[in-house]
Amino acid sequence: MPEINLPSNSAMLSKDFLFGVATSSFQIEGDRGGRLDCIWDTFCAEENTISDSTNGDIACDHVKLWKQDIELIDSLGLDAYRLSISWPRVMNKDGTVNEVGMQFYVNLMNEVVERGMKVFVTLYHWDLPQHLEDNGGWLNRATAFEFEKYAEAVASTLGEKVYSYATLNEPFCSAYLGYEEGIHAPGKTGMANGRRAAHHLLLAHGLALKVLKRLCPNSKNGIVLNFSNCHTIGSDSNDLEAAKLADEYHNQWYLQPIIDGKYPDVIERLDADIRPEILDGDMDLISQPIDYLGINFYTRTLYKSDGAGWFEVVPPATTELTAMGWEITPDAFTELLVDLNQRYALPPIYITENGAAMNDELIDGEVKDDDRTAYFHTHLNAVNEAMKQGVDIRGYFAWSLMDNFEWALGYSKRFGIVYVDYETQKRTLKQSALAYSKLVKSRVNGYISGIK
Repeated sequence: MPEINLPSNSAMLSKDFLFGVATSSFQIEGDRGGRLDCIWDTFCAEENTISDSTNGDIACDHVKLWKQDIELIDSLGLDAYRLSISWPRVMNKDGTVNEVGMQFYVNLMNEVVERGMKVFVTLYHWDLPQHLEDNGGWLNRATAFEFEKYAEAVASTLGEKVYSYATLNEPFCSAYLGYEEGIHAPGKTGMANGRRAAHHLLLAHGLALKVLKRLCPNSKNGIVLNFSNCHTIGSDSNDLEAAKLADEYHNQWYLQPIIDGKYPDVIERLDADIRPEILDGDMDLISQPIDYLGINFYTRTLYKSDGAGWFEVVPPATTELTAMGWEITPDAFTELLVDLNQRYALPPIYITENGAAMNDELIDGEVKDDDRTAYFHTHLNAVNEAMKQGVDIRGYFAWSLMDNFEWALGYSKRFGIVYVDYETQKRTLKQSALAYSKLVKSRVNGYISGIK
């Protein structure tokens, strides 16, 4: 079986470096009857939105099977579990707490902590309650203040047994894919919608961060952003400028306001009616100091000029692709981390998602996903290289613990290190899980002995 190795002197082999796995509520929990509807329930019910016409009503049935799932994580020897809270599971429509839904997370947290693992909680992983969408969703500034109330309810209950809180996961996806391109829930389109949603999401982050700092000052409180390097093929000046614009529009649009308190220069390229409305005090709220930055990385993206002063995506330049059609580019991962570290005064970093969908097959009770194991090996070494170049990275979370509902792609793509038979809900460790576990468990006195 292929292995995942790191240099024997890697700082990642210190016991201070955290290894974990990540999931999100809508993708695994099921138990739709135990919560309010969210925008993804509505989106799934519409025609031609989900590639296999499925939904998250049952998913991985995690609400029922959570104890065995936590036991499985523990069996891998991992240090931490990153999960998201379902906003519509813990809050009622009238703004009161759904005590049954909240208790589910209390019980889960207690189990994780009792097993000696750290809990990383994400407050928002895209499952906006539908009744808030009915009032405008992230296009309505008031939604940010509803998020503040939700954050207060969660933080008041879970408190500092949570090692780390993230306000949002990948606001790019919520804003751009959900409100600008329309390929994610709620399926809205238009640049103005996307920019407005993004601003209100960042405002929600700032409001929630103040709550977390007040109620959970000893937890690590931050945000999780996704990044994809913006590259070109060749060195045409127009294409290089297009890639720079794409980077500002897709990547820096979310990080620069948080770190520097302003939007990137690309905002000046947008017509006045497309730019978000920014009120006095907004940028100060958004740019409060964060304890850490969560970075999600999967691949780079290639761009060229559209010939009209903007950018457009071009197809991958290599044939080494994941099942998503994404290039496997570990060198770009190192480049990204080093570039961000040089560009900004960043807090400590956690790699909160990294992984690959592959064409897995369960044969005779095994999933020999050598391609995924190789992906983890090269990308973990890419993180190690960034750390050698001075980037302060404190942990790494594999995406994902198990196969699950992959948003607009339904159950057609498998990202998990655990194979899920959706008919029986049987979980099977893939060989990548065994390789990841071996790496984590092999740490002796802080370092692996003899591994080159």
